[in-house]
This record gives sequence, structure tokens and C-alpha cells, in this order.
Amino acid sequence: MYILSSQQIAKTDKATIKNCGITSIDLMETAATSCFQWLHNKLHGANIQIQVFCGIGNNGGDGLVIARLLYQHNYKVNCFIVNFSDKRSQEFVVNYDRLKEIGLKPIDINNENDFPKISDNDIIVDAIFGNGLNKNPEGFTKKLIQYLNSKKVFTLALDIPSGLFGDKSVTDASAVLKANHTLTFQTPKLAFLLPENKGFVNSWEVIDIGLDQHYMVSLKPKTHYITKSDIIPLYKPRNKWDHKGTYGHALIIGGSYGKMGAVTLASKAALKIGSGLVSAYIPKCGYSILQISVPEVMVEVDTDDELTYFNFKTIPTVIGIGPGMGTSEKTAKGFENFIKENKLPLVIDADGLNLLSKNQLLLNYLPKNTILTPHPKELERLIGTWKNDYEKLEKGSEFSKKYTVILVIKGAYTVIINGDSMYFNSTGNQALATGGSGDVLTGIITGLIAQGYEPKIAAILGVFLHGKTADIALPKTGYETFTATTIFEYLAEAILEVSNKKKA
Repeated sequence: MYILSSQQIAKTDKATIKNCGITSIDLMETAATSCFQWLHNKLHGANIQIQVFCGIGNNGGDGLVIARLLYQHNYKVNCFIVNFSDKRSQEFVVNYDRLKEIGLKPIDINNENDFPKISDNDIIVDAIFGNGLNKNPEGFTKKLIQYLNSKKVFTLALDIPSGLFGDKSVTDASAVLKANHTLTFQTPKLAFLLPENKGFVNSWEVIDIGLDQHYMVSLKPKTHYITKSDIIPLYKPRNKWDHKGTYGHALIIGGSYGKMGAVTLASKAALKIGSGLVSAYIPKCGYSILQISVPEVMVEVDTDDELTYFNFKTIPTVIGIGPGMGTSEKTAKGFENFIKENKLPLVIDADGLNLLSKNQLLLNYLPKNTILTPHPKELERLIGTWKNDYEKLEKGSEFSKKYTVILVIKGAYTVIINGDSMYFNSTGNQALATGGSGDVLTGIITGLIAQGYEPKIAAILGVFLHGKTADIALPKTGYETFTATTIFEYLAEAILEVSNKKKA
């Protein structure tokens, strides 16, 4: 699924009107009707007061249509017009007149004295500002947003919470509506996926309003939101005549005294995702641990307590390196020599990333399309600090292009950055915020590359499957009891979903 910028959405609106032979009024009616139907399906005619707040642009026009439909379905509804300007859009005016014609007269809000009383049991529909907003709400409009935020009511935003920008950072958080739920039109908004906006966007879903898909494709968007429909075509079904040699040999390098769990989890993950063979290169102290924990994995050892020489004899298809490895002086030197000599595909995580950040000249030796899987702090060590999440993405993209690497930036919406292209993941939840979860992800991605998936696809598919296990498990485990090893219990179900052998 594409993530379109505000400018791209505006262009797509115009193209849809032109190419599909409809009017902007028709398009507004379609969008708002879908939102009304969503609300109607939740309320089933309940005797609840609904307060619709409309701006004087097209977002306000959407609100007017919803108010009309609510009134026609016998809901208790008030419609307020927030007169922050004298310039009313044509679509707003048409729907304003339609609302009056059926007997519901909108109530003007021109200053603070016009703010209505709101009960805790009311529902607020926010249609004040839309996705094209480019400056902070001011004056009584800002105070209205603050007033609505002070109420303990359910707030439904249309397209985007008022005051939130679609493509840039908020500069006045006190002027942004805090929505309980947002119904956004046609595509997700980038703002929804960034941690800095977590206080404004609680939950959201996309409403298909029938925009021209062919035109959207012609825009060649570089930002994507990865869903199951995007993943299914990526999955490679297995052939009856395949054998273990068909699916490659993954080597996992890592571990140190007291941190053998990480490399054990990564090795098991590479195996469970389907790598034909898996070997682990670890300190001698972890030999028994790994052989007993995952007997299917072959093991080579280095010195007693830490990795020093990196002199494995295995000839793998791909190498995953870093989990539990440590950053001692000897390990750092051995890692440097390894990076300078290695030509095989790499997935680098954890202490591998920390060693790269301490010696960034090594980045120049990485094979093309090496995958780096940092959490936010590891990312900061690699690319430096950022002022906001938009700058973080920009710096990540520049870093990716400079070194021809793929970044997998872990978070609530893990994002894969490959040059100018970004892929935000749709699966996963708070259950994955547990020690070892990232090590499992490293193994999954490594194992997918071993099977012949190109690195970018392995990263996208691996992140999706990793997150999907937590979504499947949640009703049974809750957030707290889910651990990294729980991922293995639900990985099969996740794979069956994307292999199209099981209904979602």
C-alpha cells in the first residue's frame, strides 16, 4: 500500500475527478458516507449525542455530509462551524446548504464564548482541518482544540487529527487534537507512523474512497505501508524436488560469556524460517549450550569466552553477525579483520552495529545491500542525532545511499530504508518489546536470504512475519507473557498466512 504525501493526494484527487468523470462533490459524498457507515455500524442508532466540528474547507465539507447522514438516520447531532477564515471552499458551501435544507442548522463558532457544552458521554467528530494544513492553528481555533482535548470523550478524526501535519513535524503540540481514532482516506499518512506523533494518533484505519489507482501507480511513490496483500506475492512456494541444499546455508556469528542466549535465538530463527543448513560460530564456552538448545545447528568455536579470530571453516550462503558478541578489544579487532575480508551477504545486528559505529571506516567494506538492524539508540550511534522523526528518516536514507546498505529501523512501525524507498511494517505490537526479540529477527532475515530472497525482500518479509507472530499470539499470551521464544511457537501460523494456505 502506498503512503502518499499531501501533494500527491491532492494530485490524485484531481486526477480521479478528471479520469473517472465525477465531481469533487461526488468524491466528498463517497468519502464521508464511508465514514458515516463506519460510525453507524458501531453505534446502531444508539441514543448518544454526537458533536460534529467542521472547518470551512473540504475537511469541513466531509463533516457536513456526516452530520447530514447522522441527522437523516435519527441520531442526536449538533453541527458546529469553526469560522477561522472568511474563505469557504465551494464543496463546503454546497454541503452547508444541503444540511440546512433538511432542517439541521449549523451553529457558528466565532470565538471562545461560542464553545458548546460537552458531556463525557458525547462523541466528537473532528472535521476542522484536513491533510493539507501547513501552519499551526491559532487564536480561538487553537483554544477550541485545547478545549476538546480537555474533555473525556471519544473523538473521531476525519482523515487526520486537526492541527497535525501530514508531511512535517508539529511545532505547537498544544494546537493538535488528540484523536481516539482516525478514519483516513485512501492511504495512511506518514505522520501516523512516527513516534513523535503518538500523543495525537491513538488508532487509525484506511477508508477506501475510490481514488484512481492507476494514477497513484504513475506517481511512483517511494514510501509504502506493507500489508498482507503486499507480502503474499513475495513468498516463494517450495517445489517437491527441492532438498536442503536448495535453501542455502546460514551462518550466525555471535555470543560471549553470559550472552549465549542471543546467538542461540538467532540460530534457531534462521533454522525455523527454513534455511536448509544453519551453523553458528561462537566462543567455546557456549558450545554445549547451543548444541543442546538447537541440535539441528552445527557449531564452530573460537576462544573460550569471546570471539577473537573469526576463523570459521564453514562456507555459508549468508552471514548474520552481532547477537551477544560483545565489544571487547579482541573482538573488535577480529571483527574489523572479518569485515575487511568478507565478501558474503551480511545481516548485522546488536554488537556488530556498535562496533561499526565505533569504527565507521568499516562501513566502506560492507558488501552491497548489507542489512543493518538497529534499534533507535544503535541507529543514533550510526547516523548521529536528529531533531525530529522526519530528519531521522532523511538521515537514514542518506546513510543508506552513501554506503549502499539497507536499514531496518526497529520500532512500533519498523521501517526498512533502501536508498530513497521506505517500507513501513503493519504487523506487530507491544509484546515484541522483550529481550531477544531483535535476535530472532536477525535470524529470520538471515535465513530468508539463505533461501534465495534478495536482501530487501528478505527484510520486508522477515519483519512482517516477525510482527505477525505477536499479532496471532496476543489473544492467548497477552503482552506480558510473550517472550522471544514465543515467536517460534507462532511462526508457522504467520508463514501459512502469507503462503496463502490459510485465511487471515
